[in-house]
Amino acid sequence: MGLFARDDEAAGPVPVEAGTRREARMFERERQGERPGDTGAASAFIGKGSRITGKIVFEGPARIEGEVEGEIDAHGPLVIGEGAVVGAKISGTSIVVHGRVTGDLVARERVEIRAPSQVLGNVTTPSLVVHEGAVFEGRCSMGKGHGERPEARKRSDDAAPPRAAGPAPAS
Repeated sequence: MGLFARDDEAAGPVPVEAGTRREARMFERERQGERPGDTGAASAFIGKGSRITGKIVFEGPARIEGEVEGEIDAHGPLVIGEGAVVGAKISGTSIVVHGRVTGDLVARERVEIRAPSQVLGNVTTPSLVVHEGAVFEGRCSMGKGHGERPEARKRSDDAAPPRAAGPAPAS
């Protein structure tokens, strides 16, 4: 099995004899406890016990369970797991937080902060959900166009026709 392969699902169920303990498969506990909005089929995974410093770019669904410090750019759904500790500026399509995040979050579609998470930083997104039991300390900016990358917003502003300066013409 490769590092990111999921061929355990293709193999089918493992027979269990009566009275014997069954060995848990990797990710099984998480699959059983999946909630809507989670990326169960993450194409990238940073596991518990991993520590990464620097800039990370995810091209598809991703999940973080370890420690990350720096900058995260996710071009798909991103889940920050319950045991994760992230000190980074995060941008992505949709971000679901279960762990601890210190830094700003920018999402093009949605940010969801679930219990028992703790987010200490500013959030910019068109849609924000904060569940009971979660902690969010920071500012939130929402509305149409929020969550876009600044360079995308600048390009759309450049496309708009220039407005004339001075008073409006009389009709």
